[in-house]
Amino acid sequence: MPNTIRELVKKELELIGEDPDREGLLKTPERVEKAMQFLTKGYKTDIDKVLNNAIFHEECEEMVIVRNIEFYSMCEHHILPFYGKCHVAYLPKGKIIGLSKIPRIVDVFARRLQVQERMTRQIANVLQEILQPYGVAVVCEGKHLCMMMRGVEKQNSFVTSSAMLGTFKEERATRMEFLSLLQTEVL
Repeated sequence: MPNTIRELVKKELELIGEDPDREGLLKTPERVEKAMQFLTKGYKTDIDKVLNNAIFHEECEEMVIVRNIEFYSMCEHHILPFYGKCHVAYLPKGKIIGLSKIPRIVDVFARRLQVQERMTRQIANVLQEILQPYGVAVVCEGKHLCMMMRGVEKQNSFVTSSAMLGTFKEERATRMEFLSLLQTEVL
């Protein structure tokens, strides 16, 4: 029974009818192991270290949006990539976060075996917990290779998921303001 990712990949190559000792495949088990460690590093990432005390007291109550945050993740059902963009907003209640920390938080949850719906909710929940704002909104748009390369083979489909907390969930006007701002042209 394989005990490491390398051993498992070597066995997998054999099971699909390949020769793991073929020149082009000799280092493949090692490469796959390193790739999987990188692609799943979110399991070992400490949110507090990511934040690095970048929470600041500020009397700001206007909507803050970071949009078009690229993400790359792996579908937990087929271990195939899905990727896209994430848009994050919050309504501060006396605390703001260093803007670069929001994409880092997205990466923490994207770098796990995931489903897009859960990832969207995890990003929203952690920001709600950390900042305790009036509300948090997260919208993720993703293309899933498990739908594109296999199964239904629909290359032009994408998935949109959202998580709305606090004011974004309770007040339609706030939610609509956020969603309309996502449609505006960028610089």
